[in-house]
Amino acid sequence: MSHSYTNIRIQRYVVLIGVILLVAKFTAYLLTHSNAILTDAIESIVNVAAAFMGWYSLWLSAKPRDDDHPYGHGKIEFVSAAVEGSLILFAGVMIVGKSTYNFFHPKQLESLDTGLIIIAGTGLVNYAAGFIAERQGRKSGSLALIGSGQHLKSDAFSTAGIIVGLIFILIFKADWLDNAVAIFFGCWIIFTGWIVMRKAVAGIMDEADYELLQVLISKLDENRRPSWVDLHNMRVIKYGTVWHIDCHLTIPYFFSIKEGHEEVVRIYMLAEKSFQNPVEFFIHTDYCLPPRQCRICTFQECTHRQAPFERKIEWNLENTLKNTKHGVEEF
Repeated sequence: MSHSYTNIRIQRYVVLIGVILLVAKFTAYLLTHSNAILTDAIESIVNVAAAFMGWYSLWLSAKPRDDDHPYGHGKIEFVSAAVEGSLILFAGVMIVGKSTYNFFHPKQLESLDTGLIIIAGTGLVNYAAGFIAERQGRKSGSLALIGSGQHLKSDAFSTAGIIVGLIFILIFKADWLDNAVAIFFGCWIIFTGWIVMRKAVAGIMDEADYELLQVLISKLDENRRPSWVDLHNMRVIKYGTVWHIDCHLTIPYFFSIKEGHEEVVRIYMLAEKSFQNPVEFFIHTDYCLPPRQCRICTFQECTHRQAPFERKIEWNLENTLKNTKHGVEEF
């Protein structure tokens, strides 16, 4: 089964679990009238809405490319994550506002012990679901599934904090702590929403993913062929689980078109073997510039060398992202 359909299946379970937990948390709130528990319940509304959007985005991103979407539909995942982040932010603001109001207009808390048990159960289920979703998301490179998983796990952590707060309320009989706990975790939810939105906007704007680039460059450098004189102007754009990579590869100037194409295929096969995500390469081949690049070229079989080899340039983020042939500016 492909990553795309596995992602959709897991997200479907996330939706179902979210609906069940939503009912359980609001039941706990109605029993206790606790703002801290209401914090958890309101976040669950966001969870369910975000889960449905994530499900739709995963389904849409799995559709094959067509004439209207030549790069596929993967960008919808970033839009989904942006909406999810804004919903989280809104929920956090609502929680802080209501809890602040109840500092001045308090409500009597009831049946906290029963509410505590219900909330503890939902927290455990949330964490387990989030762990599975995030693990699959990282395995497949799906931002939507990673976002769902992280959201569920953060919800579980906030639930754990709320449980601690409720225990203190039961021990010290201090009902005002209920609002304080709710405000604290409301602020935490706002921060979580900001992080989700930040990542989504970065994806929509095609912000450079330096971590991914570093892994890719290191893999190419480790398996570098002598005929690969240099690699530069490298960029990566992510469309859902698909990586679109373009770069310039410098090869010996006397290579035929066929030989140049074979070097491009070797890079493609190396990336395909090394990474689980589908990879599309757009490689522009450049010819080397003797004698300056002869000094960094490790192609010992070259019969057209015009200068002795002096040093090998290791590929890294600094020299592969530039639109400059290696060895040209140094000599």
